[in-house]
Amino acid sequence: MSNPSLTERPRPQSLTDLFVSFTLLALQGFGGVLAVVQREIVERKQWLTHEEFLEDWAVAQILPGPNVVNLSMMIGGRYFGLAGALSALAGMLALPLVLVLLLALVHARFIDHPGVAGALRGMAAVSAGMIGAAGLKLSLALSRNPMPQLWCWTLCVIGFVLVALLRLPLMVVLFGVGGLACFLTYRRLRP
Repeated sequence: MSNPSLTERPRPQSLTDLFVSFTLLALQGFGGVLAVVQREIVERKQWLTHEEFLEDWAVAQILPGPNVVNLSMMIGGRYFGLAGALSALAGMLALPLVLVLLLALVHARFIDHPGVAGALRGMAAVSAGMIGAAGLKLSLALSRNPMPQLWCWTLCVIGFVLVALLRLPLMVVLFGVGGLACFLTYRRLRP
Protein backbone atom coordinates (compact mmCIF):
# COMPACT_ATOMS: atom_id res chain seq x y z
CA MET A 1 0.00 0.00 0.00
CA SER A 2 1.54 3.33 -1.01
CA ASN A 3 0.88 6.10 1.47
CA PRO A 4 2.17 9.62 1.31
CA SER A 5 4.85 10.15 3.90
CA LEU A 6 3.75 11.66 7.18
CA THR A 7 5.58 14.91 6.36
CA GLU A 8 3.72 15.47 3.07
CA ARG A 9 0.25 15.78 4.56
CA PRO A 10 -1.44 17.55 7.47
CA ARG A 11 -0.36 16.49 10.94
CA PRO A 12 -0.76 17.73 14.51
CA GLN A 13 1.50 20.75 14.95
CA SER A 14 2.39 20.16 18.60
CA LEU A 15 1.51 18.20 21.70
CA THR A 16 -0.87 21.04 22.62
CA ASP A 17 -2.59 20.75 19.22
CA LEU A 18 -2.96 17.01 19.82
CA PHE A 19 -4.35 17.57 23.35
CA VAL A 20 -6.83 20.25 22.25
CA SER A 21 -7.96 18.26 19.21
CA PHE A 22 -8.69 15.14 21.24
CA THR A 23 -10.35 17.17 24.00
CA LEU A 24 -12.71 18.66 21.42
CA LEU A 25 -13.31 15.21 19.93
CA ALA A 26 -14.10 13.78 23.34
CA LEU A 27 -16.56 16.59 24.07
CA GLN A 28 -18.41 15.86 20.80
CA GLY A 29 -18.45 12.12 21.33
CA PHE A 30 -21.37 11.42 23.61
CA GLY A 31 -22.38 7.92 22.52
CA GLY A 32 -21.62 7.51 18.83
CA VAL A 33 -18.08 8.80 18.83
CA LEU A 34 -16.91 6.72 15.84
CA ALA A 35 -18.66 9.00 13.34
CA VAL A 36 -17.21 12.11 14.96
CA VAL A 37 -13.66 10.73 15.12
CA GLN A 38 -13.76 9.52 11.52
CA ARG A 39 -15.06 12.87 10.26
CA GLU A 40 -12.54 14.93 12.24
CA ILE A 41 -9.39 12.81 11.88
CA VAL A 42 -9.85 11.62 8.30
CA GLU A 43 -11.99 14.18 6.50
CA ARG A 44 -11.39 17.46 8.31
CA LYS A 45 -7.85 17.27 9.71
CA GLN A 46 -6.60 14.58 7.26
CA TRP A 47 -4.19 13.14 9.83
CA LEU A 48 -5.08 9.65 8.56
CA THR A 49 -6.33 8.27 5.26
CA HIS A 50 -9.54 6.18 5.21
CA GLU A 51 -7.45 3.02 4.95
CA GLU A 52 -5.16 3.99 7.83
CA PHE A 53 -8.19 4.87 9.93
CA LEU A 54 -9.80 1.49 9.26
CA GLU A 55 -6.59 -0.37 10.06
CA ASP A 56 -6.00 1.60 13.27
CA TRP A 57 -9.67 1.32 14.28
CA ALA A 58 -9.56 -2.46 13.82
CA VAL A 59 -6.51 -2.68 16.08
CA ALA A 60 -8.06 -0.27 18.62
CA GLN A 61 -11.15 -2.49 18.84
CA ILE A 62 -9.29 -5.63 19.80
CA LEU A 63 -7.07 -3.94 22.40
CA PRO A 64 -8.36 -3.78 25.96
CA GLY A 65 -10.00 -0.50 26.91
CA PRO A 66 -12.20 2.01 25.11
CA ASN A 67 -11.72 1.95 21.34
CA VAL A 68 -11.43 5.70 20.89
CA VAL A 69 -8.94 6.05 23.74
CA ASN A 70 -6.82 3.33 22.12
CA LEU A 71 -7.09 5.07 18.75
CA SER A 72 -6.14 8.45 20.22
CA MET A 73 -3.00 6.98 21.77
CA MET A 74 -2.09 5.28 18.48
CA ILE A 75 -2.43 8.56 16.58
CA GLY A 76 -0.53 10.53 19.22
CA GLY A 77 2.22 7.90 19.24
CA ARG A 78 2.41 7.94 15.44
CA TYR A 79 3.33 11.62 15.38
CA PHE A 80 5.07 12.30 18.73
CA GLY A 81 5.94 8.94 20.29
CA LEU A 82 5.15 8.30 23.94
CA ALA A 83 4.65 12.01 24.70
CA GLY A 84 2.08 12.20 21.88
CA ALA A 85 0.25 9.10 23.10
CA LEU A 86 0.04 10.55 26.61
CA SER A 87 -1.04 13.97 25.34
CA ALA A 88 -3.82 12.45 23.22
CA LEU A 89 -4.87 10.26 26.15
CA ALA A 90 -5.03 13.29 28.46
CA GLY A 91 -7.10 15.14 25.86
CA MET A 92 -9.54 12.26 25.61
CA LEU A 93 -9.96 11.89 29.36
CA ALA A 94 -9.35 15.10 31.34
CA LEU A 95 -12.32 17.38 30.62
CA PRO A 96 -14.77 14.55 29.83
CA LEU A 97 -13.97 12.99 33.21
CA VAL A 98 -14.90 16.23 34.98
CA LEU A 99 -18.12 16.49 32.93
CA VAL A 100 -19.10 12.88 33.64
CA LEU A 101 -18.60 13.40 37.37
CA LEU A 102 -20.77 16.53 37.27
CA LEU A 103 -23.44 14.74 35.21
CA ALA A 104 -23.41 11.85 37.69
CA LEU A 105 -24.18 14.29 40.48
CA VAL A 106 -27.05 15.83 38.50
CA HIS A 107 -28.35 12.38 37.49
CA ALA A 108 -28.35 11.19 41.09
CA ARG A 109 -30.41 14.24 42.06
CA PHE A 110 -33.02 13.83 39.28
CA ILE A 111 -32.97 10.06 38.69
CA ASP A 112 -36.71 9.64 39.28
CA HIS A 113 -37.78 12.38 36.87
CA PRO A 114 -39.48 10.91 33.74
CA GLY A 115 -37.82 13.53 31.53
CA VAL A 116 -34.39 12.16 32.42
CA ALA A 117 -35.37 8.62 31.36
CA GLY A 118 -36.81 9.95 28.10
CA ALA A 119 -33.70 12.00 27.38
CA LEU A 120 -31.48 8.97 27.92
CA ARG A 121 -33.60 6.84 25.55
CA GLY A 122 -33.42 9.59 22.94
CA MET A 123 -29.64 9.82 23.25
CA ALA A 124 -29.35 6.06 22.81
CA ALA A 125 -31.32 6.22 19.55
CA VAL A 126 -29.16 9.05 18.20
CA SER A 127 -25.98 7.17 19.13
CA ALA A 128 -27.17 4.03 17.35
CA GLY A 129 -27.93 6.07 14.22
CA MET A 130 -24.52 7.74 14.27
CA ILE A 131 -22.73 4.42 14.62
CA GLY A 132 -24.77 2.96 11.76
CA ALA A 133 -24.03 5.96 9.52
CA ALA A 134 -20.30 5.75 10.27
CA GLY A 135 -20.34 2.03 9.50
CA LEU A 136 -21.98 2.63 6.13
CA LYS A 137 -19.55 5.42 5.33
CA LEU A 138 -16.54 3.28 6.23
CA SER A 139 -17.91 0.35 4.23
CA LEU A 140 -16.87 2.22 1.07
CA ALA A 141 -13.30 1.19 1.88
CA LEU A 142 -14.32 -2.46 1.34
CA SER A 143 -14.04 -1.85 -2.40
CA ARG A 144 -10.25 -1.63 -1.93
CA ASN A 145 -10.05 -4.77 0.19
CA PRO A 146 -8.05 -7.65 -1.32
CA MET A 147 -10.99 -10.02 -0.71
CA PRO A 148 -13.94 -9.94 -3.10
CA GLN A 149 -16.74 -7.67 -1.87
CA LEU A 150 -19.14 -10.59 -1.59
CA TRP A 151 -16.79 -12.26 0.91
CA CYS A 152 -16.45 -9.00 2.90
CA TRP A 153 -20.21 -8.47 3.11
CA THR A 154 -20.79 -12.13 3.96
CA LEU A 155 -18.34 -11.87 6.87
CA CYS A 156 -20.04 -8.64 8.01
CA VAL A 157 -23.45 -10.32 8.00
CA ILE A 158 -22.08 -13.39 9.80
CA GLY A 159 -20.51 -11.17 12.46
CA PHE A 160 -23.76 -9.25 12.91
CA VAL A 161 -25.86 -12.40 13.20
CA LEU A 162 -23.47 -14.01 15.69
CA VAL A 163 -23.29 -10.95 17.96
CA ALA A 164 -26.65 -9.21 17.58
CA LEU A 165 -29.01 -12.14 17.03
CA LEU A 166 -27.32 -15.19 18.55
CA ARG A 167 -25.64 -13.10 21.28
CA LEU A 168 -22.30 -14.88 21.13
CA PRO A 169 -19.51 -13.16 23.06
CA LEU A 170 -17.77 -10.47 21.03
CA MET A 171 -14.32 -11.96 21.68
CA VAL A 172 -15.40 -15.32 20.24
CA VAL A 173 -16.77 -13.64 17.11
CA LEU A 174 -13.71 -11.38 16.76
CA PHE A 175 -11.31 -14.30 16.91
CA GLY A 176 -13.50 -16.60 14.81
CA VAL A 177 -14.75 -14.32 12.03
CA GLY A 178 -11.75 -11.99 12.28
CA GLY A 179 -9.36 -14.91 12.11
CA LEU A 180 -11.18 -16.26 9.06
CA ALA A 181 -11.02 -12.81 7.41
CA CYS A 182 -7.28 -12.56 8.12
CA PHE A 183 -6.71 -16.04 6.69
CA LEU A 184 -8.73 -15.32 3.53
CA THR A 185 -6.98 -11.98 3.00
CA TYR A 186 -3.57 -13.58 3.52
CA ARG A 187 -4.42 -16.24 0.92
CA ARG A 188 -5.40 -13.52 -1.58
CA LEU A 189 -2.24 -11.49 -0.95
CA ARG A 190 0.20 -14.41 -0.96
CA PRO A 191 2.28 -14.49 -4.17
